[in-house]
Formats: sequence, structure tokens, C-alpha cells
Amino acid sequence: MVTELTTVAELPKIDPVFGQVSYDNHEQIVFCHDKDTGLKAIIGIHNTVLGPALGGTRMWKYQNEWEALNDVLRLSRGMTYKSAISGLDLGGGKAVIIADSKKDKSPELFHAFGKFVHSLSGKYITAEDVGIDTPDMDLVHDVTPYVTGISESRGGSGNPSPVTAYGVYMGMKAAAKYKFGSDSLEGKKILVQGIGHVGETLVSHLAKEGALVQIADINEERLTEVSKQYGVAIYTGENLYSAEVDIYSPCALGATINDDTVNKIQAKIIAGAANNQLANENIHGQILKERGIVYAPDFLINAGGIINVYAEIAKYDKAESLRRTENIYNTTLEIFDYAEKNNLTNQKAAMAIAENRIEQRKKENTK
Repeated sequence: MVTELTTVAELPKIDPVFGQVSYDNHEQIVFCHDKDTGLKAIIGIHNTVLGPALGGTRMWKYQNEWEALNDVLRLSRGMTYKSAISGLDLGGGKAVIIADSKKDKSPELFHAFGKFVHSLSGKYITAEDVGIDTPDMDLVHDVTPYVTGISESRGGSGNPSPVTAYGVYMGMKAAAKYKFGSDSLEGKKILVQGIGHVGETLVSHLAKEGALVQIADINEERLTEVSKQYGVAIYTGENLYSAEVDIYSPCALGATINDDTVNKIQAKIIAGAANNQLANENIHGQILKERGIVYAPDFLINAGGIINVYAEIAKYDKAESLRRTENIYNTTLEIFDYAEKNNLTNQKAAMAIAENRIEQRKKENTK
């Protein structure tokens, strides 16, 4: 018999999966372990109403398994909305490998992971994400066909990062059109946080258009390299969230818009590639709305990557991938308009449109 009160910290241990705050009616969660390779991974399948759950695999040195579980739950849910809002016949899924991508990779580990993906018989299709590159996906493809983003030499669409960046660029221009009356980014002060594959390509687009770009990253070597290559400035302030810029573009990990930062942000627009930028989509989305900051929903404007890898399933070419990604501009403006007319946050408006599509398909499937 329990004689003491349960603390908040102990609650996840009592209900370790269904009791997670990020659990949102997920269909399936698969815990994967291979003793020989040391693989520890979690696959989250959120929703498959529109089609198989497609989403990348993230390799990250999580502090603990609870953190990894929370991440895969949030990311897989986001993929459901991303595919739905983009008009793709895909559901939402994601995977995380608990490891250090700089030293723990091996062909054997990815082969072991691929076998777990294959065991789901196509319900989940994987791709690359943070810490994973195209050659890693090629190794997964050695043991399962349920993988996208493989090398073009193997019949795939290659690295999706450039197309992801292009979509973010289109979404950012749409946000500028809505906020400033013109989609030109020339002369606009833009702070890009995180200059990985996507962030660097975004910086390239912005620099070419004449934006006044500042970059921030935890990797000092990368900062110097990208700064020199594109002629952009390195942010040197004490608090980047308080930086007086026109646009803040989070392109690293999620939840940078949280209780500590949301009221510090001076930017007029937030438009970036990171997933799950709002730590609490209800509270922080509403605060941004009340402060007059235009938030471009992340799962909408960073959808270029999944549009690109979906080409491997739908069999359309690179030109069609870019055309569909460019349309993110129009969809972003439509969502801003819908949000304004219905007095919703931009996040809630985008989610409502995505959910309506899923519900409509669910009704069609039951006929």
C-alpha cells in the first residue's frame, strides 16, 4: 500500500509511456535494443491515417531514456502534421538512436537498426535527421527497403537538407510579405541559430538576397567557416533571444521558444527549420500572437525535406520536389489569413487545417 505522496518527478516512472506529457494518442512505440552493437533506439508511430509513417532518425547523446522518449513522441507527432499540411499521403513517425553520432556509428549498428525498421513491414519508413547522413541511410537500406533519403547513385533522392532549407526560405519570405508588405529580405536583419546542413544552406539563400545575416552555433569552428564562406557576421551578443533583429530563425534543436525566452524575443518574425520550436504550443504560441510576433509554424515551413524524400515513394522528379516546396510560400500566407479570420494563433491554425484533412480521410476510409 502506498503511504507517501508521489512526487512529480516520479510520475513518468509510474506511467513511463502513456503518462508522458508528449504522448498524444500515438499508435505504436517500439523500443529497440541490440546487445552486440550496443544499439538503443526508439521508434514512434503517431498516426497512419493518411499513409505509412515517414520520418527521420535522430542520433543524439540524450541525457537519459526519458529525454529520448519525450523527443521521439514530440517529433513523430510533428511529422503527422507536417505531412498532412503538405498534402502528402503519409502519416507521422520518427526514430531516435541514443548514441553519440561523432563516435558511436558503425555499419553493424545501422544494419541492426534497419532490421527493426524492417520488422514493422512498411508501417514506418525512415530517413535522415540530426546526427545522420545519407551514407548512414545507405547502410540501413542494405537490410530494408523501408528507407528514404538514400544516395542518388542507389536510386534515392539524396540529402534532403537543401530542399528543407529552400522551404524555410520560402516560408520566411511569406512571413515577411505578411508582416512588412514585401517578401524582399534585402537589408533585413536575420539571426540564424544553428548552422548545420539546413542552416548553412539557408544562410546561403539569405546572403545572396542581400539580407544582413548573423549566425550563432555552439561549434566555433563551423561559425568561422560559414562566416568566411558567405560573408556573414557571427553573433557576439550575450543573449541572442534579445537581439534586435527583424527575423529570428531557429535551425538547431527545438523548444528554444520557452518560458525563459518568449518575452525576451525582439524579432518581428520567427521562421526557422528546427522542429517543435514552441516548448508549449498553446501558451507560447498565444504569447507570440499577443506580442505581435509572426510565427511561421515549423512543421509547415520545414516540410521541404519530407517533400523531397516522398519523391522516392511517389516517383516524381527533383523539379516537382522543388515546385511543391516552393508552394510552402502560398500555404504559409493562407494559414496566416485563416488564423487572422478565426482569431487563432498561427500554430493552431496550421494544426486545425492538418487535422481536418486527417479527419476527412478517416471518414473516407470508413465508408
